[in-house]
Amino acid sequence: MQDLLTLRFLDTYDNILFIGNSGVGKTHLAVSIGLECIDRGLSCLFITSTELVNRLIRAHKRGTSETMLKKYSGYSVLIIDEVGYLPFSKEGSNLLFQLINMRYERKSTIVTTNIPLSQWSEIFGNKKLTNALLDRLVHHSKLIQITGPSYRMKSYSENKEVKS
Repeated sequence: MQDLLTLRFLDTYDNILFIGNSGVGKTHLAVSIGLECIDRGLSCLFITSTELVNRLIRAHKRGTSETMLKKYSGYSVLIIDEVGYLPFSKEGSNLLFQLINMRYERKSTIVTTNIPLSQWSEIFGNKKLTNALLDRLVHHSKLIQITGPSYRMKSYSENKEVKS
């Protein structure tokens, strides 16, 4: 993690994918990197994948998707949280692919997910699009698999034992 906080991955436009079960700290780590970016004066946006896709769909319906895609492709670091918690519509999948494609080898993207990459076609509903999206995300990336029990569940169990 210390190496990631140096932000050297930004020099080569590497992406970071945090993969692991719910509650293992993926979002916490992504936010830590985002805060370091902001401390160094870099532009960074943290957004859930659902909110991002919903914003892109709304912009598409208004005829402003190109402007919105340019906006999101301009951040030095874009942190997309919770990819895979909810599946995307065909339109949403296509728009997210366009964004990832625009950022590919130009800007760094950080993704958190609890779904193994081998199952992402279930999220995007299109195997070809999923393969193309993963190809761009995984190329020049650091995949970090986080294992262990949920910190939230551990905390809940400890609090429950204390109260008993």
